[in-house]
Amino acid sequence: MNPTMVFWLFASAFGASALGGVLGMASGIFIVPILTLFFRIDIHVAIGASIISVIACSCGSAAPLLKRRLTNIRLAIVLETATTLGALTGVFLIGIVSNSFLYGLFAFILALSAKQMLARRREVQGVDASGPNVKSLATVLRLHSSFPDHASGRDVPYQVGHVPVSLALMYGAGVISALLGIGSGVLKIPAMDTALRLPIKVSSATSNFMIGVTAAASAGAYFVRGDIDIGIAGPVALGSVVGALVGARLLMRLPAEKIRISFVVFLTLLAVQMLLSALGVQFLGGSA
Repeated sequence: MNPTMVFWLFASAFGASALGGVLGMASGIFIVPILTLFFRIDIHVAIGASIISVIACSCGSAAPLLKRRLTNIRLAIVLETATTLGALTGVFLIGIVSNSFLYGLFAFILALSAKQMLARRREVQGVDASGPNVKSLATVLRLHSSFPDHASGRDVPYQVGHVPVSLALMYGAGVISALLGIGSGVLKIPAMDTALRLPIKVSSATSNFMIGVTAAASAGAYFVRGDIDIGIAGPVALGSVVGALVGARLLMRLPAEKIRISFVVFLTLLAVQMLLSALGVQFLGGSA
């Protein structure tokens, strides 16, 4: 592999990981379409490289967010039981589904991501975590917590919402993660925002913590199948690590809304191209 391609693989992964880290999404949502459409890499190899980058991205971004006490570790462990089970289910489907189905499914996920980006994520106001003792599953498992608000200089308590509904959503997210190598942040973030009613920064940080564990559950299967090309996965993973560190810091300083519209346009264009690939129409040179 020539140095020029290595550089562009690194640069693409860096940009995808940095931007994904700001919004709590794994870089795979961008990396797989980029590798298949612009680098003309087989979709299974692209997914294998993406899974490695997802693990690297999660490792790179999780540490600073843990240090800032934004990640709800107890909640992440509970949700990962369902997500990992979903990922293992997805592993059994890898050799069954066709390339056209994968392209079509990816187009749907990209469109869902664009819709999620277009809708403003409403910040959930902090509530008293020591309030009335409602015997919900979250209360029994002691998932309620707080996060530091640097603007006010105090800890803001919050309560975790409907855990059973979120577990079902996390199972589906795990299946999608194994099939597409995207880390499933696009599905985890809405679940945490709506069903669990988490504050935005908590949901983003917790998602970043979880996506690496989910990807690791399916990485072995792709390695055994021979779909992980070290020459491609290496620079992609390295770019993801550096980009994840940048993204984690941007999450603390920049409002995600500033780059929301550009993301919507980019995701929509990728969704259209992936749908065309699913239908066998080649526009940017990608092979279906």
